[in-house]
Amino acid sequence: MEQSETFRNITESEKFKRTKNFMQHGRVSVFDHSVSVASTSLKISKKLHIKIDEDAMIKMALLHDYFLYDWHDKTSPRMHGLKHASIAAKNAKRDFGLTKKEYKAIRSHMFPLNLRLPLSREAFILTIADKYCATKESLKRRKPRRK
Repeated sequence: MEQSETFRNITESEKFKRTKNFMQHGRVSVFDHSVSVASTSLKISKKLHIKIDEDAMIKMALLHDYFLYDWHDKTSPRMHGLKHASIAAKNAKRDFGLTKKEYKAIRSHMFPLNLRLPLSREAFILTIADKYCATKESLKRRKPRRK
C-alpha cells in the first residue's frame, strides 16, 4: 500500500502506536490488523472499480478497532464484540477527529452483530475487509506449526 499522508499521520502517532500492545486475532496486534484492513479495503475498491474517498477509507480502516484495551483480559468491557465499534469511534473522534461519515462507518463495521447498517461505500468495504482479515488471521493461528 502506498503510504499516504493520512496513513503516515495516524500510524506514526504515539497514540495509535499504543495499538501495537494489544492482540487482536491470534498473534496479530490491533496495529497490524488495522493496517491489513486498510490495505485490503483499498484493494477491494480497486478490484471492484468502486469509487471511494481513499483518505477517508484509510482513516476509517486504521481506526476501526481503536478501542485501546486488551479484549482478552477479564477486566476489559463485557460484550466486546457488541461494544468495541462504538468505543473505537469515540476514541478515534477524540484523538484524530472524524467526519460524520467516518464516525458512522467505524460504528457500523461489526454489522450484522451490532445492527448498525453500513451506509456508505467506504463503510460497506470496511465491514467486508475487516471480516476477511479477521477470518484470515484467526484461521492462520489455528494452523499447526511446521518444523
